[in-house]
Amino acid sequence: MNQLHRHAVDRIAAQIRDHYLNRRPFRIFHGSTNSTRILEFKRSEMIDVSSLDQVLSIDAARRVVIVEPNVPMDKLIEHTLRYGLVPPVVPEFPGITVGGGIQGGAGESSSFKYGFFSQTVNWVEFILADGRVIKASPTKHPDLFYGSAGSSGTLGVITAAEIQLIPAKKYVQLTYKPVSSFKAALNEMCRQTEAEGDFIDGIMFGADHGVIITGKLTDHKNGKLRRFSRAHDQWYYLHAQKIDEAKQTVVETVPLKDYLFRYDRGAFWVGRYAFDRFEVPFNGMMRFLLNPILHTRKLYQALQDSGASQEHIVQDLTLPLGSAQAFLEYLDETEHIYPLWLCPIKPELRSPLLCNGLDTPLAINIGVWGPQIADYKQFLNVNRRIEAKLSELGGKKWLYAHTYYTEEEFWQVYDKQWYERLRKKYSATTLPSIYEKVRVKNRYIVDARRGVYKTIFGRAKLRMRD
Repeated sequence: MNQLHRHAVDRIAAQIRDHYLNRRPFRIFHGSTNSTRILEFKRSEMIDVSSLDQVLSIDAARRVVIVEPNVPMDKLIEHTLRYGLVPPVVPEFPGITVGGGIQGGAGESSSFKYGFFSQTVNWVEFILADGRVIKASPTKHPDLFYGSAGSSGTLGVITAAEIQLIPAKKYVQLTYKPVSSFKAALNEMCRQTEAEGDFIDGIMFGADHGVIITGKLTDHKNGKLRRFSRAHDQWYYLHAQKIDEAKQTVVETVPLKDYLFRYDRGAFWVGRYAFDRFEVPFNGMMRFLLNPILHTRKLYQALQDSGASQEHIVQDLTLPLGSAQAFLEYLDETEHIYPLWLCPIKPELRSPLLCNGLDTPLAINIGVWGPQIADYKQFLNVNRRIEAKLSELGGKKWLYAHTYYTEEEFWQVYDKQWYERLRKKYSATTLPSIYEKVRVKNRYIVDARRGVYKTIFGRAKLRMRD
């Protein structure tokens, strides 16, 4: 690794060591976030690692790239595509960082084949909370290597990682197949995992209609060439919805980058809720005019500045294949939130914070992202009902989202003894525990207009206090 990286790591390690020796708690400031929780930092307890945002090296022969943790996905693939390579799992939002992908449990439509983003990593360089710098891998400190996946940065500070790469192609050939029930959707996804495809996901627009979308990397066009990244392009989910309504299988070709970040414009369909809130016509012309603020980086900024995440259900939930249908039926009967995103994932049982209890060949991720619920008590009750049903059916939730479990409920889901042993072994006691970090502590005043104003005219900035 280069000298600039080493100097930066040494400087940050010295700051962390000082906190440890003086028994001062600290939190890591990355400079950006894809969390839906309102994040607030106390300056005296903050370690700034936002400068760790470089691609350090690419070895095309070995098909690996070494990167710092704050490298976002669009920057990562920009570098790897110069060598005709791409990571096996690319989270769908361009601003998701490498460190966030590892410690936040990122997965995508290739995860049925490769697992989570963290499962495509060869090794991780950490600064431990006592200031030591170590490298963890499947053979060296494997408990930390696997344990850090989904840990939300509560076991150590990632400073670099080596990520596997695969050959890239120019396009992805997509096949959209309409389905008429939850059962049919799950069966079709399972069937496609046995085929020779590269990507699988699905969108349910109702209990009796949706589409399963499969993709294959290719250098050849087959069917119409379709794009989703330009201001005048259709939002991806709206394009899929038209195919769902037509009830006919469609084959088309999409440029690779357009496919990887196909959900960026509109953040799946969450961006639509801003139109509803401000009573703005939701049509092609307005989406074109407002396009600069309808990408995920800007929408996450608006979410943080406005506090609107305390009025919208934003949950990613993963269940064993055998209980996914029951959970979908519960959502339909009790909450009736649509659309729903479906994504099959190969679990990594050695990472308990991701997959403890998901002892199944295939898990199903369900994205539940709903419209405004202005009444906070109702909003809280919906989240709590979802958490209770998820626990009943043996599922997990991704912890970037709001967590309302009591501490007792949280540790009924996760292995507290294992986690506390790991924190003690790697001196992580001055870092917040995972429950302390992910639970919703405060209720903030929601000011949607402030969020829009700062998103348009301001810069992304997390909340600070002295």
